[in-house]
Amino acid sequence: MSSFAIYTIGYIILIAGLAWGAYALGVPAQWIAIGGVILAGIGIITGVSSTRRKDKTEASVEEG
Repeated sequence: MSSFAIYTIGYIILIAGLAWGAYALGVPAQWIAIGGVILAGIGIITGVSSTRRKDKTEASVEEG
């Protein structure tokens, strides 16, 4: 399993827990959905930036 997949699964569990808590507090479903979409976007952006491998360029190959 890739690092990004593990990161995504963890973030989905986090979003589900927060949505469940918001539902238990009586937050309207519309706002729970909006918050979930925003958190999913943030999760994808941070997941890609955290797990992205650096591309090898000609200059980096010559140095190493």
